[in-house]
Amino acid sequence: MSAALLQAFSMVFEPYTILVMVLASLYGLFVGAVPGLSATMAVALLVPVTFFMQPIPAIAAMVTATAMAIFSGDIPGCLLRIPGTPASAAYTDEAFAMTRKGMAETALGAGLVFSAVGGLFGTVVLIVAAPALADFALNFSSFEYFWLVLLGLTCAVFITSDRPLKGMVTLLLGLLVACVGLGNPAGFPRFTFGNAEMTGGIGMIPMMIGMFAVSEVIRFAVDTLPPGEIVVEKVGRVLAGQWALAKKYPVQILRGSVLGTAVGALPGAGADIAAWMSYATSKKFSKEPEKFGTGHVEGIVESGSANNSALAGAWIPALVFGIPGDSITAIVIGVLYMKNLNPGPTLFTTNPQNIYAVFMLFIIANIIMVPMGILCIKVAKRILRVPRNVLMPLILLFCIVGAFAINNSLFDVGVMLAAGIVAYLLEENGFPVAPAILGVVLGGMLEENFITSMIKSDGNLAGFVSRPIAASLAAVVLLVWLAPLLRKLWLRGRRTASSTAA
Repeated sequence: MSAALLQAFSMVFEPYTILVMVLASLYGLFVGAVPGLSATMAVALLVPVTFFMQPIPAIAAMVTATAMAIFSGDIPGCLLRIPGTPASAAYTDEAFAMTRKGMAETALGAGLVFSAVGGLFGTVVLIVAAPALADFALNFSSFEYFWLVLLGLTCAVFITSDRPLKGMVTLLLGLLVACVGLGNPAGFPRFTFGNAEMTGGIGMIPMMIGMFAVSEVIRFAVDTLPPGEIVVEKVGRVLAGQWALAKKYPVQILRGSVLGTAVGALPGAGADIAAWMSYATSKKFSKEPEKFGTGHVEGIVESGSANNSALAGAWIPALVFGIPGDSITAIVIGVLYMKNLNPGPTLFTTNPQNIYAVFMLFIIANIIMVPMGILCIKVAKRILRVPRNVLMPLILLFCIVGAFAINNSLFDVGVMLAAGIVAYLLEENGFPVAPAILGVVLGGMLEENFITSMIKSDGNLAGFVSRPIAASLAAVVLLVWLAPLLRKLWLRGRRTASSTAA
């Protein structure tokens, strides 16, 4: 263990890795601070750059850029009332109300400091939970993995959409894409339509670049809303008063961090859902709920802790089971496979130095977030005034070059552009994209474990519940499936009982 730790330390603290983290910090802060660009888009655009990096610097770039982008999304929300990332949308009105009251420094400082605190909390949970889960997962067979993947896909539908039916549609679309090509247990060409390029399947990385970057370019092209105006001329000392807030709201900080980590670990959830849930929880349990929406910092403290803690939480199922906790880790899993660091419990035993290095990267990223975040806040006005009609064509050009560079194939460029158009149309009509991504990532794993399990059990479906862990996971899956029906029956029974009593 000590040898692995020393090796991880040398990989993380070599000058090249530190330089990558600094540059990724600046990049993530810039992307997050520009309204309309998301943390997921930041990671998707980084993928082509990581082709030329060793595994640890590549992971360092993605971890750092993500953490910075999630925080810096608060800046345009606070100053323009336009959230920079979806994770900042939950408390944008609150932060902007504080800005109008002359408290922009307090709002931005709370977002920065408690994002770092939440991120460190999530990292501690990742360090403790991931190895323990990996040790437990070594006992898993194809039966357990089948139910686990099915649970992940099910959670993605029910968590990421207010309308589960729409989530189910996009999930099935993702599973359909995962079926394309020869990459199936039978090696049979499916949905190739006689096209040789399709036999290798639909490239996951070009598709993700398209869905998260090209879709934003299309959204900007059709957006007719004028840019917002900054209502403050200068932001002062952002750290002033933050220690007093920490002493005033310790329960909120802990609650936001715990909720964020738990939500992040659920497949398909992510920082944006964690922030919305945390803000709602903060308002529900607050001693001053009437102040929410008028410029009250309590909701920002709790939600800020939640959105960054969710990032580390999402890495727990990604590293241990290869199941992405959010769309960012879905992209990361693709990069890990490209770097021959296949996610799964054996990664903790065969390459422990890489796992320790990932833990260190999370700690460093959340620590340097504070000074880098202060720098970003100071130059926020200049960042927010970058003309987006110049920025978006450059992003599209970078997307095309990156997609082509993966296999030197124009087919991948076509996949990327088509995915961007489809993602834009889906989101404009209220269909969540995250279930589709999870369907693509997990579709092959679901099919492979199903076929393997059927072979093991000689076609007997009872084999899927013959092992205690598999039976427990099957019960959880069925409970999640039946929960909406049971809830409806319970509510109907209550209404019947109340009408009878009346």
